[in-house]
Amino acid sequence: MTPSEVFKIVGMLTMPMWVLLILLPKWKVTRFLIDYKIIPIILSVIYAIYIIQALIVGGMMDFGSLKSVIQLFTVENAVLAGWVHYLAFDLLIGMWIVNQNRTLKIHPIILAPCLLGTFLFGPLGFLVFMIIRTITLKNSKA
Repeated sequence: MTPSEVFKIVGMLTMPMWVLLILLPKWKVTRFLIDYKIIPIILSVIYAIYIIQALIVGGMMDFGSLKSVIQLFTVENAVLAGWVHYLAFDLLIGMWIVNQNRTLKIHPIILAPCLLGTFLFGPLGFLVFMIIRTITLKNSKA
């Protein structure tokens, strides 16, 4: 499989999970996928394959400067591994948000932008959730 084909596959694998997190977070299938981290585990295996290939081809990666990191993103397998890394960790954060909401009980309409933000912008969606979480926890203690 080419890196371009794998790129499409990981996107198709990840997108339905985000839809489930946003629209059906309590559904037993969604809960199973969250509890057992099925999609992140699959993404982690794909990541391992491509990061190992990148290491074999290019040797040890240098993260010591912005210039060296930019250079890493010129190697196709390293870029694909980086993309899968983003997908896996953003999805894990989305799953964590849904798990947190089991006790917080934030309305789904308020939670949806946090999840969408995490899907699209990673740390920004997480930050918005943490702000809402903090406000919710303060209000529940008042």
